[in-house]
Amino acid sequence: MFKLIRYLKPYTVFIIVAVALLFVQAMSELALPDYMSNIVNVGIQQGGIEDAIPEAISKETFDNVSLFINQEDRQRVLSHYDLVNKDSVIYEEALKKYPGLENNDIYVLKSGEIEDRASLNLILGKALMAYSGVKNGMVGQNGSFAPPGGFNIPEGANVFMLLRLMPEAQRLEMLNQVDSMVEVMGENIVNQSGALAVKDIYEELGVNTERLQSGYVLRTGFIMVLVTLLSALCTIMVAFIASKIAAASARTVRRDVFEKVENFSNSEFAQFSTASLITRTTNDITQIQLVVVLIIRMVFYAPIIGVGGILRALEKSTSMSWIIALAVIILLGMVGIVFAIALPRFKKMQKLVDRLNLVTREHLSGLMVVRAFNTQKFEEGRFDAANRDFTRTDLFVNRVMVVLMPAIMFVMNGTMLLIVWVGAHQIEASTMQVGDMMAYIQYAMLIIFAFLMLTMMFIMIPRASVSGARVSEILEVNPKIKDPKDPKKFKKESRGTVQFKNVCYRFPGAEKNILNDISFTALPGQTTAIIGSTGSGKSTLLNMIPRFYDVCGGQVLVDGIDIREVSQHDLRDRIGYVPQKGVLFSGTIESNLKYADEKASKEEMEEAAEIAQAVEFITTKEGGYDSPISQGGTNVSGGQKQRIAIARALLKKPQIFLFDDSFSALDFKTDAALRRKLKEKTGDSTMIIVGQRIATIKNADQILVLDEGNLVGIGKHQELMASCQTYREIALSQLSEAELA
Repeated sequence: MFKLIRYLKPYTVFIIVAVALLFVQAMSELALPDYMSNIVNVGIQQGGIEDAIPEAISKETFDNVSLFINQEDRQRVLSHYDLVNKDSVIYEEALKKYPGLENNDIYVLKSGEIEDRASLNLILGKALMAYSGVKNGMVGQNGSFAPPGGFNIPEGANVFMLLRLMPEAQRLEMLNQVDSMVEVMGENIVNQSGALAVKDIYEELGVNTERLQSGYVLRTGFIMVLVTLLSALCTIMVAFIASKIAAASARTVRRDVFEKVENFSNSEFAQFSTASLITRTTNDITQIQLVVVLIIRMVFYAPIIGVGGILRALEKSTSMSWIIALAVIILLGMVGIVFAIALPRFKKMQKLVDRLNLVTREHLSGLMVVRAFNTQKFEEGRFDAANRDFTRTDLFVNRVMVVLMPAIMFVMNGTMLLIVWVGAHQIEASTMQVGDMMAYIQYAMLIIFAFLMLTMMFIMIPRASVSGARVSEILEVNPKIKDPKDPKKFKKESRGTVQFKNVCYRFPGAEKNILNDISFTALPGQTTAIIGSTGSGKSTLLNMIPRFYDVCGGQVLVDGIDIREVSQHDLRDRIGYVPQKGVLFSGTIESNLKYADEKASKEEMEEAAEIAQAVEFITTKEGGYDSPISQGGTNVSGGQKQRIAIARALLKKPQIFLFDDSFSALDFKTDAALRRKLKEKTGDSTMIIVGQRIATIKNADQILVLDEGNLVGIGKHQELMASCQTYREIALSQLSEAELA
């Protein structure tokens, strides 16, 4: 998997943009619980008042509140306020906002930012909390009012007037007790208590507190909507970018795999089955593409949301952090168990997909043989066995994953329940606010969800890594047949002379050579035929000319140049090749003919078809040259397929023609007519034919006789009949003495 990371390098900028968008998305989602907490704490419980610093306060009320503030802090608070009365310049303006100004002088907060707002809020919060407690009545056992410090005040007395008469020592003790209460309750509770007192102060001044509350809730809700839309926009953009990156990189990998396979020699093809190559090019790369999308969308996102959630949760409450830690440990344990069980099965699944594709491909390609031998039941059994193996493994993995999801939901719901249980006790003890507990639940879910995303990726990535390793196996193959660094060029006057000098070849892993010390020369204007028993090496010898195989010893020369010293493209550009099994591509007859030369004219195409004896059956078709050809040429006969393949090679007009038993499906009449036309129209080309029928090759200028990889005879027909026993036995097995004469 990591070996394929280089395919993501061209998209580095887009990945950085995606990560930046993920950061914005994470920050947006982390902000939403805070806004929700503010709506509950500030909007609902505090009446829309954000802190304990009142915008305005009557002079009388301030004097009473200042009883719970030391002298130094009192002066500090007053420095932020202006006293407004009937003689003030802003009286009329302030009266509209604070109707209570008509009966009382008030302090109005100065405009501008307060640098030490947090400390000022704490000072006023403590004082307002104490003021509110005294005002609402702290009743002792005997029915009298009992403020902190044990100073009893009879009922009906002016509490604040009497507190002013309190000895300094008792007042200091009272302030110390207030500070102790703050340490236990926390600053948030102090702020909330102070804000509630500010609400009462505003009501005394005639301020519409209901409007203030609804305005705060609507304003905060609108911000939440905007943040949600921003998060949704980032999600969409990241999904789009991730999909584009994954699709583009997968396209490049698929192209490179295809190009690599195109350059495989026949020996490399032996390492991978066709079904495996198809699976690796499609299913495996699709797995990699899916994981690339998930990595960009989850692996980068999960740490941001996880770390951010932990920091935000700790801001709300450090005492409940053990709950999140416990949930994460349980989740990691469960996923670790699943990971250990499922990973080996993921590796097995890809091999089973190969097996299933192999059985399916063999069955479809050999369907006629299967029907001919009435082995449908046997093939059904093979397919059913492969299908059952894959299904069994797939079901096992899915069952494991199905168990994982309910277990995770159980942990998440259990975590939520535990937070509510512990949080409720803290709310009862006035050490936590309701909104903070609700936000903490959301942060806990985000943290668990982040760990869940990472652990799910740890399950997905191994499967993709298996696919990545399989794809890398192809990309890392070093083809044995490759172009030289400084290839030679054929001369313009070259004509296509082919020469074998002491050529030997052995298949990879074989114990002995399939070709031994082969030497001959095929000249332009002549036909060289190759014949021999099955397995004697005829096709292998022919396939060495276009470098489908490379010699293990000796040389193959074209116009005096070793073919290993020229580029494969330059070499094959001079060769017209017709394989043993005619290969046609889906399309039309014309598209298959022009596969050799897309610029060929209609006249050239018709001439090639005429030489190949294909005109007769082409013209009888309704569409003529535009008649469709199905995949693999299954809608034409074997002889028609061979003739189209021969016409395709002729249209290329090469210097060298290679026919690998390409006349086997033709009747004798068509075979003779085709060879006669070939001789007339391609007289200057070098023609090498592999044949099994003596009638096809007996008129060749030169016949090579192979027997178990050895060249046992070379010459013309009559010469070989007299001098080569192997050739004579082959000839007499097909024709009579009279026919061979």
